[in-house]
Amino acid sequence: MSSVAVLTQESFAEHRSGLVPQQIKVATLNSEEESDPPTYKDAFPPLPEKAACLESAQEPAGAWGNKIRPIKASVITQVFHVPLEERKYKDMNQFGEGEQAKICLEIMQRTGAHLELSLAKDQGLSIMVSGKLDAVMKARKDIVARLQTQASATVAIPKEHHRFVIGKNGEKLQDLELKTATKIQIPRPDDPSNQIKITGTKEGIEKARHEVLLISAEQDKRAVERLEVEKAFHPFIAGPYNRLVGEIMQETGTRINIPPPSVNRTEIVFTGEKEQLAQAVARIKKIYEEKEILERTGVSVEIPPSDSISETVILRGEPEKLGQALTEVYAKANSFTVSSVAAPSWLHRFIIGKKGQNLAKITQQMPKVHIEFTEGEDKITLEGPTEDVNVAQEQIEGMVKDLINRMDYVEINIDHKFHRHLIGKSGANINRIKDQYKVSVRIPPDSEKSNLIRIEGDPQGVQQAKRELLELASRMENERTKDLIIEQRFHRTIIGQKGERIREIRDKFPEVIINFPDPAQKSDIVQLRGPKNEVEKCTKYMQKMVADLVENSYSISVPIFKQFHKNIIGKGGANIKKIREESNTKIDLPAENSNSETIIITGKRANCEAARSRILSIQKDLANIAEVEVSIPAKLHNSLIGTKGRLIRSIMEECGGVHIHFPVEGSGSDTVVIRGPSSDVEKAKKQLLHLAEEKQTKSFTVDIRAKPEYHKFLIGKGGGKIRKVRDSTGARVIFPAAEDKDQDLITIIGKEDAVREAQKELEALIQNLDNVVEDSMLVDPKHHRHFVIRRGQVLREIAEEYGGVMVSFPRSGTQSDKVTLKGAKDCVEAAKKRIQEIIEDLEAQVTLECAIPQKFHRSVMGPKGSRIQQITRDFSVQIKFPDREENAVHSTEPVVQENGDEAGEGREAKDCDPGSPRRCDIIIISGRKEKCEAAKEALEALVPVTIEVEVPFDLHRYVIGQKGSGIRKMMDEFEVNIHVPAPELQSDIIAITGLAANLDRAKAGLLERVKELQAEQEDRALRSFKLSVTVDPKYHPKIIGRKGAVITQIRLEHDVNIQFPDKDDGNQPQDQITITGYEKNTEAARDAILRIVGELEQMVSEDVPLDHRVHARIIGARGKAIRKIMDEFKVDIRFPQSGAPDPNCVTVTGLPENVEEAIDHILNLEEEYLADVVDSEALQVYMKPPAHEEAKAPSRGFVVRDAPWTASSSEKAPDMSSSEEFPSFGAQVAPKTLPWGPKR
Repeated sequence: MSSVAVLTQESFAEHRSGLVPQQIKVATLNSEEESDPPTYKDAFPPLPEKAACLESAQEPAGAWGNKIRPIKASVITQVFHVPLEERKYKDMNQFGEGEQAKICLEIMQRTGAHLELSLAKDQGLSIMVSGKLDAVMKARKDIVARLQTQASATVAIPKEHHRFVIGKNGEKLQDLELKTATKIQIPRPDDPSNQIKITGTKEGIEKARHEVLLISAEQDKRAVERLEVEKAFHPFIAGPYNRLVGEIMQETGTRINIPPPSVNRTEIVFTGEKEQLAQAVARIKKIYEEKEILERTGVSVEIPPSDSISETVILRGEPEKLGQALTEVYAKANSFTVSSVAAPSWLHRFIIGKKGQNLAKITQQMPKVHIEFTEGEDKITLEGPTEDVNVAQEQIEGMVKDLINRMDYVEINIDHKFHRHLIGKSGANINRIKDQYKVSVRIPPDSEKSNLIRIEGDPQGVQQAKRELLELASRMENERTKDLIIEQRFHRTIIGQKGERIREIRDKFPEVIINFPDPAQKSDIVQLRGPKNEVEKCTKYMQKMVADLVENSYSISVPIFKQFHKNIIGKGGANIKKIREESNTKIDLPAENSNSETIIITGKRANCEAARSRILSIQKDLANIAEVEVSIPAKLHNSLIGTKGRLIRSIMEECGGVHIHFPVEGSGSDTVVIRGPSSDVEKAKKQLLHLAEEKQTKSFTVDIRAKPEYHKFLIGKGGGKIRKVRDSTGARVIFPAAEDKDQDLITIIGKEDAVREAQKELEALIQNLDNVVEDSMLVDPKHHRHFVIRRGQVLREIAEEYGGVMVSFPRSGTQSDKVTLKGAKDCVEAAKKRIQEIIEDLEAQVTLECAIPQKFHRSVMGPKGSRIQQITRDFSVQIKFPDREENAVHSTEPVVQENGDEAGEGREAKDCDPGSPRRCDIIIISGRKEKCEAAKEALEALVPVTIEVEVPFDLHRYVIGQKGSGIRKMMDEFEVNIHVPAPELQSDIIAITGLAANLDRAKAGLLERVKELQAEQEDRALRSFKLSVTVDPKYHPKIIGRKGAVITQIRLEHDVNIQFPDKDDGNQPQDQITITGYEKNTEAARDAILRIVGELEQMVSEDVPLDHRVHARIIGARGKAIRKIMDEFKVDIRFPQSGAPDPNCVTVTGLPENVEEAIDHILNLEEEYLADVVDSEALQVYMKPPAHEEAKAPSRGFVVRDAPWTASSSEKAPDMSSSEEFPSFGAQVAPKTLPWGPKR
């Protein structure tokens, strides 16, 4: 039978009023009981009996069970289970061996833990791990990773929470991975993903996911609340398949994190918006309370929904249990209350405190109290247990009262356009005002366009901050804005690297705000804002800076023949660096693989001209370069240069690559400069004048088209064909340059009839080239290899030169001598002729031997074989170096017979001649005889020569320099090798090895360096003059000065070294100061020291009795006060050290009049401070004495009732020798039998 009890608000009020006296009564009883002394058994509880039944074992074993904390063993044992479906290695036949066993051994060796494996009935794997806690945790992680199949899951949390999961130095993440035996992958900071990947077992993933969500919930900017709910009720809250909690989450929009069954936690975490979160918490509490009362009493509780206005709670159950349930419902209702505190909304953030510090103090004491601040409302709402809410309310009311008494606020109107100037760069201005006046200034964001600024804080500080902000605003209203036009290309230079230069300008004009446009806007306007005079000054300064930049950005192009670029650069860039430094210009050379010959110089005009002259003089010195000036009217210059310089480029190329320099456009000059080899310059001059004459009369232009591969054939070898066309017609033919877009276009310029004739000739040639024919010729197979080696380089060159003609040689292995040629008829004929010439060269080829000692071969080859490659190109020869022979001595073995010849005949006899060159020294040259001989001479000229230079031995180490830097620099500069003899030889001879052309320069350079070193040596001798001065040791500290300030100044001023005697050296005179340097300087330094000594000798020292109680006040914090007195009176004041015989004795040292004044000042201070000390001591007498000094009543000691010694003598005293009555804590424990046999 069940009954229904209805609980209304009235009955609840009656019950609540009836609880209070009952609670008071209980409290009174408790206090009475506490006054009686404890019994002996309460004070000394007995140990638990050995034979305890199962029921009693479950209860706490007397007070011992509560009082004594068990000692934790350092070695622990844990058992892990891996289900069959999650096992990585499932082969039952190989259990205990194979890969699984190897992994276990590795884990044991790596972690130091002990592993034992066994198979369960369901074929799951049981692993027992023993060892220290840290080793067991590491072993567990390895077991999960290596013996268990891995699953993976992702969990999404806000990106800004990832760092909290990682923790400091990744410690939190490592700890989490170890605890859950999972691998947690967090995306990199630059990855926009917020998904965290967790890999491991299902159970581990669940645990890790729960922990990650907990961390996120803690850091979430939204409200977070924790609710303690017994573990047994979690399934009721979650519902079947988590449906119930899912519905609550969906309806309220709150995230609810219930710990999984494997995690031993009772708290449920809620995260979400405040209102929805409160609803979710209420619903969970309702479920919990219903289930809790239902479990205890068997009565169900029906609470009306939160959106209902009903206040009726219905209880259903058996009549006799309704009373108990009703009492519990009343208790629950009585334990929770809602209250509010009146507080102006502007004080809310001060109550909360910085990062919630103030509020945290309250919530930490009363975690069950929920405090809610509503924006715009002048109240604070508190919810929670009644007692806690009352305490929190009192604390918050106290805070509000205190803040109202000591804080004020004011609102001022300032135009929002000035707000960012009030804030300053990176908040500099506003932060200064906040720190200076201890106020909070709230400036609305730009998006609001509001003029209202609010200042909150100390009343006096608020008024001062208000005054300063209004002054700043009024000053800004009188400010001026000026737009400065500066070319955008200079903006980055003005700003400087990392803003260094603009920072200097801003420091110079702190009141001026300088705004540069966004680079993307392509704007030249720089805005200056500030006081009128300051803006004008800043404008002039920046205009001057821009003028300097314009002057320094003058650019000039200097054409220099490509082969001379390396000479202009110099060894290791020495020449170009010197020109740059001396002319103060920027010099850019074209890339090595580029076809450009132009060097660009940037800087001031005069400096650029000077650098240009120096570069041209280097070229002139290196080659027979002539320079001619031609006068051509300026109006013709553009037409002579042609579109994109095509016309002038064709003349330059045709005349051997001369350089033609036209004056700057608009200069009005008619002078054109032609520079290059003498013969080519004359040729270019004739062509240029002829072209100018044609332009002045009448010029006609025609464009024709031809495939680019025909161009070389139309030009002919060395330009022979195109020159023939020009000579016969008088017209100029211009071919496209490599950088031109239209590669088919050929331009003809000249008089109309000449152009027409040249056009006709070229079109006929092009037509012939378009007429493809196939021909063949016979080439001896022995020459085939020459044409096809190096990937057919010779054939490629023929194809390029003769209009793309295709030459096919028979396959290797066939004995055919037929070679096929396919292409334009004229091209095929020309290619046949060229192949025939090559064959003639091959047949006329001779082999010449050039004997150069092997040790010079590397030097002859040059870097990467560049010198040899140049000789092979210049003389059309092949050069073969011998294999390197490691053993340099002549062989002493008997000569072996070859082809039956007797040793000693012919060649062998020659080889045995000790005067003949070794095989490893002979370089083979192949080619035409005259070219081989020329190449041999060129090779011999590359053989390095050695000369000897006499340099005093004592200078050798200075010539070498620190870590060889000096000698390395000379070797790089003069392109030679310098050999300095070993120190033990004591030789003065330095050997220089290199090309004959470089040796003289190197020798002169070395001798020049020797002169410099000798001059330095003489100077060192002069600097080594020593002078000693006798000074009483008591003056030494004064001469040295505080932190060596005085002696350092003397050293720097006179450029000397001053050495004081070593205090620890008893043999050294303690009054001698040694000065080292130039004689004149040492004397000046000595006079300076003696002057100081003279002043010190005039000083006097007086002892002043000064009460030791005021010493600390006179010295001040970190000695600031006493330093100020010493500086003011120019004296030295020494206080007694702790433990001195007279603690009141203070010594004052200085000039007599200064000492007297300082003593008077100190005594005045003593009198002033001593009065304070006497007052404070008098006050201490009336202060309450410390607790430990109070008179105590005589103690009765520790009293217990029913002690054994007060009992009757019939009771037997305990046997102290009995191990049962007095068990030992350190008794030997029987060894534990392991489930799977003894450890192996």
